Amino acid sequence: MIAAAAPGKAACLGLCVVLAQMGGCTRTAPPSEAAPIVLVSVPLRQQVTDWDEYVGRFEAVDSVDVRPRVSGLLDSVHFHDGQMVTKDQLLFVIDPRPIAAQLEQSRAQLARARATLVNAESQLRRGRSLIASHTISEADFETLSAGQQQAGADVAAAQANVDANALNLGFTRVVAPLAGQISYRRLAPGNLVTAETTVLTTIVTLNPIRFVFDAPEAALLRYKRDSSHSLSGNRIDIRLQDETEYRWQGHIEFLDNALDNGSGTIRGRALVENPAGFLTPGMFGHMRLFAEHATEAMLIPDQAVVNDQTRQIAYVVAADGTVGQRTLEVGQLINGMREIRAGLAPTERVIIEGVQRAHPGRKVDARAAPMSAFPSGISLGENGQLHLPDRAAP
Repeated sequence: MIAAAAPGKAACLGLCVVLAQMGGCTRTAPPSEAAPIVLVSVPLRQQVTDWDEYVGRFEAVDSVDVRPRVSGLLDSVHFHDGQMVTKDQLLFVIDPRPIAAQLEQSRAQLARARATLVNAESQLRRGRSLIASHTISEADFETLSAGQQQAGADVAAAQANVDANALNLGFTRVVAPLAGQISYRRLAPGNLVTAETTVLTTIVTLNPIRFVFDAPEAALLRYKRDSSHSLSGNRIDIRLQDETEYRWQGHIEFLDNALDNGSGTIRGRALVENPAGFLTPGMFGHMRLFAEHATEAMLIPDQAVVNDQTRQIAYVVAADGTVGQRTLEVGQLINGMREIRAGLAPTERVIIEGVQRAHPGRKVDARAAPMSAFPSGISLGENGQLHLPDRAAP
């Protein structure tokens, strides 16, 4: 016996039957959430040359303070401030008249000394003939001989005095001791200058020019262990404060023989070609010191390296699509590619695009893509769609 349905329930049942026939009451289970799409690639392996970076400043190879060799009144200046000068070019003239007068006086003294010598030699010759006839004593002959020797010494002294005054007369013309760029004149004509004391100007050489830097003790130890010889000759590249590219090239010239006790660093110098004279002593620059030999390195895009507080990590994808993470030891940045020194296997698939969608332990839809620092045309849209150029089809 079947109980009759209530009128309200019967009406509802009938409505459901109608809706079921129309498909309105059909309920389907929601699809499972799709795995996010990421781009993966194995690390790139290639030969690279490691470098260390230092900040330093440029110095002239040679720098000279031009000082007078004689005292006197500055008579004239023969250069323009800041110009390039050649070796032995005339720079200053000191009034030569007092020294020229001393030279003439010394020449007169030399003539007198020579006349005295001629007389002494004549007396000595007569003395030899007289001593043979016993007309003069041995003591008188020895006196004549000593007088002749003294006259000869007076001639030598007078000649030296003439040479010294002639040299001083030449020193009244102050010439450039080397080729380079001259500074400004410190004194105007009419000022009194003192020999070996007054600085008249300075000259510096500009080509080549030196770059001076300080390397820490740890770097010095690594250089000594890694290099089969000293750093002398190793390549360096330099960029200036307002430059983005390392456009200046040179090589290591010198490494000091001791560490500085205060800073624990060692002084090094590099030699840089500067044919146009653009580099000026005192300029600061950033230098890359390259290793002696190239080594094989593992590279991934720098954008694939994630900074996790004190660590740097990369996400990898296993064969089943599960995401894992690797703690990295990173090296230098080379054209957008980051050198990986430890923490990553050469065959692991690294997520190079879509890192923000990856979570360790979850699965992703990994699509193979070419390894590139900046994958041009290879990207993931905001809707998760993969955009690949024809040449990079997964």
